[in-house]
Amino acid sequence: MDTHKPLSDTQGLIISKTTGAYGVMLEQLSLPLRSASGMLRDHPNPSTPLRVAGGSATAGGGELKSCTLTSRLRPEQVVVGDRVRLAGGQIVEVLPRRNQLARRGVPSRPGAHTFEQVIAANVDQVAPVFAAANPAPKWNLLDRYLAVAGALDLPALIVLTKADLARAEEDELCAALDEYRRLGYRVAQTSAESGAGVDDLRAGLSGRVTLLLGKSGVGKTSLLNALEPGLGLRVAGVSAATGKGRHTTTQVALFPLAGGDDGAGGVIDTPGTREFGLWDVDPDELALFFPEMRPLVGQCKFGLDCRHDEEPGCAIRQAVLGGQISPRRYQSYMRLRTEG
Repeated sequence: MDTHKPLSDTQGLIISKTTGAYGVMLEQLSLPLRSASGMLRDHPNPSTPLRVAGGSATAGGGELKSCTLTSRLRPEQVVVGDRVRLAGGQIVEVLPRRNQLARRGVPSRPGAHTFEQVIAANVDQVAPVFAAANPAPKWNLLDRYLAVAGALDLPALIVLTKADLARAEEDELCAALDEYRRLGYRVAQTSAESGAGVDDLRAGLSGRVTLLLGKSGVGKTSLLNALEPGLGLRVAGVSAATGKGRHTTTQVALFPLAGGDDGAGGVIDTPGTREFGLWDVDPDELALFFPEMRPLVGQCKFGLDCRHDEEPGCAIRQAVLGGQISPRRYQSYMRLRTEG
């Protein structure tokens, strides 16, 4: 490979984004990769390869460069995971995306129009992260994340953290996780404290770019530190006063992971959110993204026009009454449908 290729032909991968600056891993130069936070510490695994969509970049074979945007681009047009073209230290073009994961943005004031907030691009799988306790898991929020993954036709890996804290509600927790397993979802139970399940999770992340989603305080940052010892990312616990998580991750950033059986991968960490509104998901198609409902779509008395609410002859409602569909999952589905 020609390492002296003109800068105008240089392409790279966005691995961090702050106000006015973007961390771009260049694909052609050979300098040590640095961490994606702040002005970037040395990464503990400088030889770690990172597979990216549409090409390849390696942590040991790419320089992390701080870039700005050309005046033709707006900040909301460039997100972590984007592959871009550079010229003169500026990002001049965003290359076509395979996919993008977005949510409904929070309006700046009551009554303001909602808008699309793109979180990341070119993702291979979504990993919703929930804690066994402190804070307690919110299954309806998990259903939102899974519906988003389904709408993008992306696999989902449910990650349970703080498994060492599961005691009083262990039976209820196990029953909930077993329900998701029966639906075909993969589940990884981990503890950053004891290290339990971390190796299995690493295997589930290898060879892919994975987007982590979860509330503040569920332990995403602690889990990253356990997956890649040496990252030294700042961790804060749950507030004793409110019982809610405190933000430690303040920006979206991509971290390379050491190679596994399927090659290396990367994890995109995101700030914790307590709300996650669906964007660009047609309410009439929502049932397609619930695996237990998908086979029943179109079998209702009123066909595809059925809202699966009070209509007589609804196949999905009959499946709920017959025990084939969980009433909790059905209520979660109806809440999402109403919001849409």
